[in-house]
Amino acid sequence: MLTQLGFREHEFPQYPPGTMLPGLDIEVRNPDMPRGRMRFALFDFDGTISLVRAGWQDVMIPMLVEKLMQLQTGESEQELYSLVEDFVVTLTGKQTIYQMIQLAEEIRKRGGTPLDPLQYKHEYLDLLWERIESRVQSLREGTCDPEQMRVPGSLELLEELHERGVTLYLASGTDIEFVRSEAELVQVAHFFEPHIYGALDRHQDFSKQMVIERIIAENDLHGPELCAFGDGYVEILNVKQAGGIAVGAATDEYTRCGINHWKRNRLVQAGADVIVADFRQWQPLVAYLMADEDC
Repeated sequence: MLTQLGFREHEFPQYPPGTMLPGLDIEVRNPDMPRGRMRFALFDFDGTISLVRAGWQDVMIPMLVEKLMQLQTGESEQELYSLVEDFVVTLTGKQTIYQMIQLAEEIRKRGGTPLDPLQYKHEYLDLLWERIESRVQSLREGTCDPEQMRVPGSLELLEELHERGVTLYLASGTDIEFVRSEAELVQVAHFFEPHIYGALDRHQDFSKQMVIERIIAENDLHGPELCAFGDGYVEILNVKQAGGIAVGAATDEYTRCGINHWKRNRLVQAGADVIVADFRQWQPLVAYLMADEDC
């Protein structure tokens, strides 16, 4: 069965639910995680806070499939769709250029001569802009409430963490200039300044893992003093490898309501300690993470 984004849910493990906090839609996958020590928090952007780019996969995957179809290898469109979908999904959370590097490799393996991956990236960004331009313009003109372009509860969550003295970082696989601009448009940039990071044309100079390592080194953090919030595999896996705590956001970017089960299963695979559909229940979520007495 295909999801809204075309993902085949049956191809991924279906994990049984963890412990649900009483009366809440907060799934605890790791009840033994150390709580009450968070000092720094790293947030992903697209799909975790911002919905400006919702549906980007529906732009990228068909474009990449078309590039491979042009080689006329005899592979069916469905076969190539499955191939592209797999590596796009696997690389989600990394910089966009990595999906284009993989496209170039697939073209090369089939006897073709690929363009520079940066050219593919810029072509994709042009196509994506056609999809999201009206959203961006509406935000700029004030005709769209920024709340409609945010994951529900994300603003309140940031406000609460800020009030509690947690230092906030933002790291995205989207190009840095777009991250900064769109963070301003959805009115969250001020929570993160000056700690906003995004993709660079020199992709070797940025990764979420590098940001995590920098946060830990510069602030002498230990394990659960760092918490990551994200809807992608990469940031969850990276923070767990660093000994931190991971909150997976299995957001439905289309309806802004309910859990995306495909995302949830990927977040479980990555090792998320806690999984939520969105941040509507930000108060009990923060209380649980900070080990408040009444939680």
